[in-house]
Amino acid sequence: MTALTRILSTTAFKLAAIYLTSFTALSVFLFIFISQNTDDLMNKQVVQTVDAEIQGLAEQYAQNGINGLVVGVERRVRSPNSNLYLILDYSGNVITGNIAYLPEKVLSESDGRIQFVSYTPLGLPETDENKAKAIVRIFELPGNFKLLVGRDLEDQVHLKSLLGDALTLWLVGMVVLAGITWFFLNRRILKRIDNLSMSSRQIMEGDLAGRLDVTGNGDEFDRLASNLNVMLDRIEELMKGLKEVSDNIAHDLKTPLTRMRGRVEAALRRDLNAKEGRECLEDTLVETDELINTFNALLRIARVEAGSTGAQLEPLQLNTIVNDVCELYEPVTEDDGVAFSVSTEAELTIEGDRELLAQALANLIENALKYGRPTEENAKPAIKVVLSANDEQAILSVEDNGAGIAEADRERVCNRFVRLDSSRHAPGSGLGLSLIKAVVTLHHGELQLTSAGSVDDSGSDEQSGLCARIVLPLTKGPRGEGEGNEAWDKAQKKNATS
Repeated sequence: MTALTRILSTTAFKLAAIYLTSFTALSVFLFIFISQNTDDLMNKQVVQTVDAEIQGLAEQYAQNGINGLVVGVERRVRSPNSNLYLILDYSGNVITGNIAYLPEKVLSESDGRIQFVSYTPLGLPETDENKAKAIVRIFELPGNFKLLVGRDLEDQVHLKSLLGDALTLWLVGMVVLAGITWFFLNRRILKRIDNLSMSSRQIMEGDLAGRLDVTGNGDEFDRLASNLNVMLDRIEELMKGLKEVSDNIAHDLKTPLTRMRGRVEAALRRDLNAKEGRECLEDTLVETDELINTFNALLRIARVEAGSTGAQLEPLQLNTIVNDVCELYEPVTEDDGVAFSVSTEAELTIEGDRELLAQALANLIENALKYGRPTEENAKPAIKVVLSANDEQAILSVEDNGAGIAEADRERVCNRFVRLDSSRHAPGSGLGLSLIKAVVTLHHGELQLTSAGSVDDSGSDEQSGLCARIVLPLTKGPRGEGEGNEAWDKAQKKNATS
């Protein structure tokens, strides 16, 4: 692509050309409109002046005849103005007037109608440079005399010339302005676009850490660059997550697969009886189910993060979901000897998916049951589920009195396949908190992991545990007005049938 072709194909050049063409067309139209209307108006005024002169001369002719008419014309000729007069005898000789030359064709049409003619003023040689424009009326008088009365159009010609010069100056100014506009767009705006394109190419070539330049002006390009940078941050985060998942799959799934292979090889080397063979197959089946569950959890997390679960966010009573899930776990906690307590506020409405929110709460309770055991001897494990709210948010927390999670590990533990050393003795894949975080993010909420005070019945405050807190935005009040009532009633009916 040549430099000229590149310039002609730029948006700046096209915009400048469009502006220049539009304003030029508008300017020419306005010039024609103003010129035409001004010309018509001045012609009418000239005709009125000529008719007034004719009326005055007609009165003199009626009173004093041809001699009085000649005297009146001579007197008017001596007055400095733009009026034109000419009296001819029956032979075509000039009796008096201020016109040196007029075409014979014009003089032959003496019917009194308006004529636009070219003439040579008196006292000037008959050349093209000395010709002027005029409006005249010619009358034939008794005795074959002819009377011409008219007015010079020099003022109108001069006005047209001024308008033409103004149009020319305006068009020149428009061209200059278009050039300045093109220069500004090309040097400032297109330079920004080129920078954005260059940065984009670097990112496409694999530099995911690259970002678009933000000048801080707050203009459209800064807003575009900021939004794209946020998108790039998200893409980089997803790519890092994908790499971590790939590494974790290769690392964490290799062990059970190797164990399964070793068990099968050992079974093949040995002459197993029916009972031993069945036990080997059952152990292998358990390992296989764990792998399938791990892959299903990974797939579910990916679907939730991508928003492709088919979940429809609708008004829900969060307290109903919490009570239903906790009711399911009450027998389990009782059998495990865990002190399980639930505290909820009534009628907290959120926009959400019932199944996903129930799954997130169930995962938190499962984690508390598996890993929330107190480290002190004879200490009774305890789990407390609390649902509260402030003006804009619903807060669902699950507390235990176990060992908790160190502050340095709280952000990392939400990543896939991350299992702390203290929890590796218990079964699991390290995907529970990842799924919870994905569900909370889908609901525009936040997952917070903090230390919890003692929740056992001994009253001791020396123990500490983990408090997993889900913060979700509330919708309009439980009994809002208008369309909110319909959504609320629909949510109540669905929760009741569920």
